[in-house]
Amino acid sequence: MADVSGSKGQRRREAVLQLLKQQGRVTIPEMVERFGCSEATARRDLEQMETEYPVIRTIGGAIYDGMNAVRDLPFAEKEGLSILEKERIAGLAASLIIEGDVIGLSGGTTNFLIAKMLKSRRGITVVTNAVNIAMELAGSDIQVVVTGGIMRHNSFELCGPLGEGMVAHLHIGKMFIGVDGISASGGITTYSEQEAQIAKALIKRSQAAYAVFDHTKTDRTSLFSIASLTELRGVITDVPLTAELEAEVKQHGISVHVTG
Repeated sequence: MADVSGSKGQRRREAVLQLLKQQGRVTIPEMVERFGCSEATARRDLEQMETEYPVIRTIGGAIYDGMNAVRDLPFAEKEGLSILEKERIAGLAASLIIEGDVIGLSGGTTNFLIAKMLKSRRGITVVTNAVNIAMELAGSDIQVVVTGGIMRHNSFELCGPLGEGMVAHLHIGKMFIGVDGISASGGITTYSEQEAQIAKALIKRSQAAYAVFDHTKTDRTSLFSIASLTELRGVITDVPLTAELEAEVKQHGISVHVTG
């Protein structure tokens, strides 16, 4: 029976994929109506499809991302990409953090590496919406504040109104935001609508926001906007910015920190 059920589920997901290819997006109510499944089943289907196909989950449905070669990779896969560059960027970011700071760390491999570097430090409070970052800091002298929400399995980030509501009561000093793209016209962007929403909330409650990214994210625009460049205090990266991006950044008085 399990095999029959499994093949039925697979056929349904393939049908959803065809629908996504045809119309670009699909909503959960649309799936329920078309395929006669429950909302919970539709959500599970989309979560599974996100790991197998060029599909991006959005609030209330999903969109097809077949035109984009770069995917929202699972954390374990991202962790192996250009690890040395990410470690250098994390080290540079950590050097901006001093005793007494209340800092924010969104999800992402570079921010996870920042957390690793802070473990031996004292007198710092870390606000994070990433479960893996919170766990990495467990047992250290760092005070950790974890936002609420529903966890995205690709990134371990907690997202949704629950977390955004909690963030609205916090006061963060330096906020380090991991991004999937940064450009002069698009600002900082990400592949996940849910992560974009919580990142916006965190930036709004911080005194200084820093975009943390490696050179592969430069001059790229992902699907969902987090913030315009004007909302940033600084950028932290591993190679000098392209001419257009550097001109835009300098125009707004944003500091540029590049690893040596």
